[in-house]
Amino acid sequence: MEVAKMVARQDSERVLNFAAGPAQLPDEVLQKAQAELLNWHGTGMSVMEMSHRSKEFSSVIEAAETDLRALLSIPDNYRVLFTQGGGSSQFAAVPLNLMTGPEGAPPTADYFVTGGWSAKAFDEVKKYGEGKLVHEKRSPYTDVPPVDEYAARVNAQASYAYFCDNETVFGVEWAAPPSVPAGVPLVSDMSSNILTRRVDVSRYGLIFAGAQKNMGPSGVTVVIVRDDLLGHAAKVCPTMMNYEVQTKNKSLYNTPPTFGIYLLGLVFKWVLANGGVAQMEKNSAAKSAAIYAVIDESAGFYKCPVAAGARSRVNIPFRVRDDEALEAQFLKEAAAAGMVNLKGHRSVGGIRASLYNAISVEGAEKLAAFMRAFQTANQ
Repeated sequence: MEVAKMVARQDSERVLNFAAGPAQLPDEVLQKAQAELLNWHGTGMSVMEMSHRSKEFSSVIEAAETDLRALLSIPDNYRVLFTQGGGSSQFAAVPLNLMTGPEGAPPTADYFVTGGWSAKAFDEVKKYGEGKLVHEKRSPYTDVPPVDEYAARVNAQASYAYFCDNETVFGVEWAAPPSVPAGVPLVSDMSSNILTRRVDVSRYGLIFAGAQKNMGPSGVTVVIVRDDLLGHAAKVCPTMMNYEVQTKNKSLYNTPPTFGIYLLGLVFKWVLANGGVAQMEKNSAAKSAAIYAVIDESAGFYKCPVAAGARSRVNIPFRVRDDEALEAQFLKEAAAAGMVNLKGHRSVGGIRASLYNAISVEGAEKLAAFMRAFQTANQ
């Protein structure tokens, strides 16, 4: 008997979407957006139709910023920007805004590379200055550098030190941010784990995150930048990427992705109403523990290649007995049971379960139960 028949679902139910991004959004958020789609707050129009410079949309974007500040306890000396271009555009925007060096010397920046996304950022920085790898090149990406061992290697004169907090493709996550010398701004790509655990924003010079995993739909990128890092953009920095320009224009230099920002605001309110980031952190721990327990207790039927201390809470890659045919069967039966988008990234293969905030603890437990049943049926 196929496992899918053992884990029945109604055809009318929404699926459990374990996609790495764009990802599942909370039902309550989609229902709220649906109810307001044609007539937002009595205006007789959709948020998609209103001017981005109207008082109505001003209230939308201002509320989104206020709620994000509350969720992350963002200090007053940081600006919050809603930008476009995805997280990948920040691979260029960060050095174009932050790379400065002593007079007559080329600017430098230090990078921790622990997966595909930080590797792309490292490739990009070399176009604008001297990017330096803090540690030896890692291959494959299954761990993070020992924080204490490599902290001393960060150049005290670097314009900034950069790391990706969670590598979506390889399932590698930093348990804590790397230490850097005083005065060196720490920059982090938190695209896949923002709002899943508490963060001391004051430790960072800049945080950015694409919205399409934990905050909303694709098309919006959030940038949180400290005031003292504004106003240093390179002359060649495009106006749209200039953080100071975006700050002065309150993210409205041009028409922003208005509907996306509206949906972000609804997600922020949903997180606040469901216990805030502290509760999301507890949920994240419970969800990932449920899946890793199945893997670790499977006697090798399931295998996760990531070192125990660097295992991601939100992106869990694993193989099914290193058997591609069996993995295809796993995906087929999981989809029939209402669990979709579990295929691993094309560069890695296998299976990947992404457990972002909109995936409930019960949803993760359903996947864990399916995994146990699939193993029993295919041992």
